[in-house]
Amino acid sequence: MVDRLVNSEANARRIEGVEGCFGSSGQPLAVQGRVLVGEGVLTKMCRKKPKARQFFLFNDILVYGNIIINKKKYNKQHVIPLEEVKLESLEDDGQFRNGWLIRTASKSFAVFAATSTEKHEWMAHIEKCIEDLLRKSGKKAAEEHAAVWVPDSEAHVCMHCKRNQFTVLNRRHHCRKCGAVVCGPCSNKKFLLPNQASKPLRVCLNCYDTLSKAKAQNNQNNLNSKNDPRDKGCLAESSCEDDTDDDEDNLNNRPDYQSPDQPKFYGSANADVGNDQYSK
Repeated sequence: MVDRLVNSEANARRIEGVEGCFGSSGQPLAVQGRVLVGEGVLTKMCRKKPKARQFFLFNDILVYGNIIINKKKYNKQHVIPLEEVKLESLEDDGQFRNGWLIRTASKSFAVFAATSTEKHEWMAHIEKCIEDLLRKSGKKAAEEHAAVWVPDSEAHVCMHCKRNQFTVLNRRHHCRKCGAVVCGPCSNKKFLLPNQASKPLRVCLNCYDTLSKAKAQNNQNNLNSKNDPRDKGCLAESSCEDDTDDDEDNLNNRPDYQSPDQPKFYGSANADVGNDQYSK
């Protein structure tokens, strides 16, 4: 059903509308063969707390951003190639219901829909888009995915040493390899994780030891097979620098978010091709 929308005026109008909502803060989204399959608001589990985010599912990418004005303005655009995406359903847990994990090579996180029906709709459409993309393009699905970060609220003491309590002065840090919340002394090492960044990232001591041993073993294997000199690698001491949190937005400088409408999926058989918010 998505293929019939590729060259349609309605699809071009919708994509133009999404670009307009992001404005200069987003990248161009109009690409030959790209279709906007669906859109809607999901609650994304961020580092500090759950926050509403606007999601757009295309037939080759997943885009999301912060909501400034509902249906009119978004910022902090994130674009995820669908070949990197792997979904994992989550069991309901108290107030966190209708959720699933979106895993990618560079970042993984949990999202939650308003209802069970919406969850299944989102997951089914994303999985179908991934399946079609891999089949048609010949691309390979990502084999490694980043860890999901443990929310700050779930760790009052360091998850590594089990001793240091977190305070205003003793800040929380996240291991980029396992996602654990750790104190500064337990995450004062860095290691190169090529799938996540081009420079070494903060990791906990456990992961640093595991990664270092694996690297040393790999270097030794290379020496034995190629007789090359030992590669010193990209290990480095950390200076306990501030962690960045690209999920943070200034809630005091934007209007309160209003309850969203139900998600819309344009590729379904019963979708109204002409009647949508981007109609002129």
